[in-house]
Amino acid sequence: MSQTQNDRPDAQTAAKDKPWLIRTYAGHSTAAASNALYRSNLAKGQTGLSVAFDLPTQTGYDSDHILSRGEVGKVGVPVCHLGDMRTLFDQIPLEQMNTSMTINATAPWLLSLYIAVAEEQGADISGLQGTVQNDLIKEYLSRGTYICPPAPSLKMIADVAEYCYQHVPKWNPMNVCSYHLQEAGATPEQELAFALATAQAVLDELKPRVPAEDFPALVGRISFFVNAGIRFVTEMCKMRAFVDLWDEICLTRYGVEDAKHRRFRYGVQVNSLGLTEQQPENNVYRILIEMLAVTLSKKARARAVQLPAWNEALGLPRPWDQQWSMRMQQILAYETDLLEYGDLFDGNPVVDAKVEALKAGARAELATLDSMGGAVASIEYMKSRLVESNSDRLNRIEAGETIVVGVNKWTTTESSPLQTADGGIMTVDPAVEAEQINRLSAWRAARDQGAVASALEALREAAKRGDNIMSASIAAARVGVTTGEWAEEMRKTYGTYRGPTGVSPSVSNKTEGLDELREAVNAVSDQLGRRLKFVVGKPGLDGHSNGAEQIAVRARDCGMDITYDGIRLTPDELVATARQDGAHVVGLSILSGSHLPLVEDTLTRLRDAGLENIPVVVGGIIPDEDAKKLIAMGVARVYTPKNFELNSIMKDIVGLAKSNASV
Repeated sequence: MSQTQNDRPDAQTAAKDKPWLIRTYAGHSTAAASNALYRSNLAKGQTGLSVAFDLPTQTGYDSDHILSRGEVGKVGVPVCHLGDMRTLFDQIPLEQMNTSMTINATAPWLLSLYIAVAEEQGADISGLQGTVQNDLIKEYLSRGTYICPPAPSLKMIADVAEYCYQHVPKWNPMNVCSYHLQEAGATPEQELAFALATAQAVLDELKPRVPAEDFPALVGRISFFVNAGIRFVTEMCKMRAFVDLWDEICLTRYGVEDAKHRRFRYGVQVNSLGLTEQQPENNVYRILIEMLAVTLSKKARARAVQLPAWNEALGLPRPWDQQWSMRMQQILAYETDLLEYGDLFDGNPVVDAKVEALKAGARAELATLDSMGGAVASIEYMKSRLVESNSDRLNRIEAGETIVVGVNKWTTTESSPLQTADGGIMTVDPAVEAEQINRLSAWRAARDQGAVASALEALREAAKRGDNIMSASIAAARVGVTTGEWAEEMRKTYGTYRGPTGVSPSVSNKTEGLDELREAVNAVSDQLGRRLKFVVGKPGLDGHSNGAEQIAVRARDCGMDITYDGIRLTPDELVATARQDGAHVVGLSILSGSHLPLVEDTLTRLRDAGLENIPVVVGGIIPDEDAKKLIAMGVARVYTPKNFELNSIMKDIVGLAKSNASV
């Protein structure tokens, strides 16, 4: 009988590297449903967990808060208290697990709940392994789940790092997250520089907290979470540039002599931004190619990989879709011979030249940030640069200079057999929210109210004194304090924050090809008796603002008078703005799946305010059936990622304003 390729003696005897951690970013509906998904994925060969939390949990609201309406369980799992966390990890021994939690503003709290559950399981918490993302600077720039201003947020990041250094030494207390920077439009050089500047800000905050001899070990626990896009060679070289620059910063800026503490340790999720709604089956190949950028080079190989599913541009992936993405990782790690060899690119002149060019560009950008006072002082500058870069990227796609298969070239297609009767995605039952609220009410009623009050008072006093809040947070977790109650104490002590939008009111110098649209805007403005007013808003807790920003920028450059006040607005606030500013058209952007309740609420409030004649347009990741429901509610236009031609959207807005003017 002949030997298969996997049975060859040389393959059996070669020393292999260990595979990276194989994760799937997952969580939805309820803690119980998410627990079942986790246990199923672990049984299928997943080697680590990656928890997605819903937006109320990420932004520090309980499921029954007014801002949580329509958002519960949509983009992740709701975790309001110890009971939810206990259910989430039922029958999963945390002492044996490596868990990544994508959580930022409420990272101290969710880690506290995790530690409390591990204690209940009888685990030695000093042996816990995993990561909290805990990068607030990128939240101000790209993702929007921040709560407090930058300075106290940086202090809380340091609280987590200091606590973990002392009590949970194998835990990564922060993922410096460049993933969402690329999603927001960052060039490779910007992604390198902005992430490294964030890491420097955190280390500068941490350095005075520990003895000098212990600081290198603390540096060694800082990890990164990186994006890998479709430009394979550039992305692989970017990872190698990250390795070199981090080593350089740790050695020269912080004097870390031990090379093991200077290692660039990173996890990765490949680029969800590049997934297309059109011909979504093509996304399988995009995901695979992007994974190669972070696995082929041994020098810059990811420590953990999580892949999106082929249908994430359409909505929430089903378990089978997630399994398919996991199988990609397993085939590369276990069937191929990749892990038997050293680095495949060392000494390659093309790679070396590209890496050096990326490092030079990143160093120049870092120097600019340093001259402005570092990452925290440069938030507004970095945000404006990301909006500008993203605008350039979209312009190239719209002009056909950047080819996206199935989007702006080769658009003729057969229907996909993967999109079955369920629409090719999983949907969250609207009843989930009411059930979660009922469980939350029961939890509050059953706990020791005196113990809760004492724990909150201790937490409040620790925060006011400037103490590390972790011990008080863990004590609060044990007695049943909720996510919203913990976050409210942080808001009271440190205040809340509204980040810069990156959208200047001034017209840019990139108005080529907009002459016809600008004339149309001028004409309808004359008909209206004043400049066409377009109010762009993001109701709910969704902080992914790229689409809203680009719509606002293009509308501004077309000559419209725009209002865009950023993320996390209530329908009431948006209606008040529409009335106050005299809106001719209102645009709503919602990517979290909560479009139906939030749009319905906004339309109702517009009618109650006597503003029912203002046309409303809606953009987001919206299934076709939901789009029909929105139109039936009275929405004038619905846009999804397939509507990438911004000028066509601008023509619609002009037309809607013109029609309304003639009524």
